[in-house]
Amino acid sequence: MLIVQKFGGTSVGDLDRIQNVANRVSASLKEGNQVVVVVSAMSGETNKLVGFAEHFSKNPRRADMDMLLSSGERVTSALLSIALNEMGHKAMSMSGRNAGVVTDNSHTKARIESIDPSIMKKALSDGNVIVIAGFQGVSEEGVVTTLGRGGSDLSAVAIAGSLEADLCEIYTDVDGIYTTDPRIEPHARKLEKISYDEMLELASLGAKVLQNRSVELAKKLDVNLVTRSSFSDAEGTLITKEENIMEQPLVSGIALDRNQARVSLVGIADRPGIASDIFNRLATQSVNVDMIIQNVGRDGHANLSFTVPMNELADAKSVINEFQEADEVDLADYDDTICKVSIVGVGMRSHTGVAALAFATMANENINIVMISTSEIKVSMVVEEKYAELSVRSLHSAYKLDS
Repeated sequence: MLIVQKFGGTSVGDLDRIQNVANRVSASLKEGNQVVVVVSAMSGETNKLVGFAEHFSKNPRRADMDMLLSSGERVTSALLSIALNEMGHKAMSMSGRNAGVVTDNSHTKARIESIDPSIMKKALSDGNVIVIAGFQGVSEEGVVTTLGRGGSDLSAVAIAGSLEADLCEIYTDVDGIYTTDPRIEPHARKLEKISYDEMLELASLGAKVLQNRSVELAKKLDVNLVTRSSFSDAEGTLITKEENIMEQPLVSGIALDRNQARVSLVGIADRPGIASDIFNRLATQSVNVDMIIQNVGRDGHANLSFTVPMNELADAKSVINEFQEADEVDLADYDDTICKVSIVGVGMRSHTGVAALAFATMANENINIVMISTSEIKVSMVVEEKYAELSVRSLHSAYKLDS
């Protein structure tokens, strides 16, 4: 079996942990597997390099930052290869360039355009373990690029897809995907399997185990993902196609996103295209709008509410101020004491009453729902932040996720 294993910064945080990774890779090799390893920089290394750059400039060239930051993963890949060779395995380290990873020209947030797996396939056929520096590639012009947040996960999934690997294992400091955050609900249960679509919803709704870019790519390339801990031998969670999951649960998980703020606009000008103008202006300022509710107020003037990430609220306010100054919005109200709690499950597609149970549960706890948004497999509710954990625990119990 061909397995791609990715180890994050905490998993390779120091020399002892790199040795622990080498032991895991060795165990997989002894089981008869071919192994490709993708590694992040050692924990703290990227911040240290950023600090070095800021010593000289607060606004360095992004191309220089890519050259600088990509070195952290190369250090880890070389050290792990050295450790594996010392253990008697035939191993070789590769940069993103060596692995054939080609990206666009967007420095510090590049997107993978293609991977030429020929060098990797030749190395594997020669009996090598390949240790690849994640988070990086090169542009068509051969200039080093980095992939942004979650870039090493993305590297691993893309490489697994290009090699048609049987499995891509993402090793982190948690041992899988849980029905909700165990720090909030002690009865949270680890899931054996979850579909790509459910994981995408959970990732976009605040679950931090995997970045949604990686899950999107895994779905596109049909890569079976397993997320598991590098500090225990516990089985992880398989993220796969719906048809690979025999019994689809009604609800798979409860997600909580505290990084939310509500924007409410009253008395929006009665003219065609006003909503388009508002949201286009927000998009231009890179404000990510999530839930939207509109209704018609007095004299044909509309009222509009939407949510944005809390750290983008200041940018949203500056945009709305422009519309107020132009007398196209009468009143704007902002609330950063909210959160978004969501239920996710592919079983919603074929069952009725799922949303009704959520609303009844919140009513029983005297929790007022400020906004509601739904999709085929998700129901999201905005509530006051002080009710965040109570909402999660109540919903987790209502859908019997602890059983």
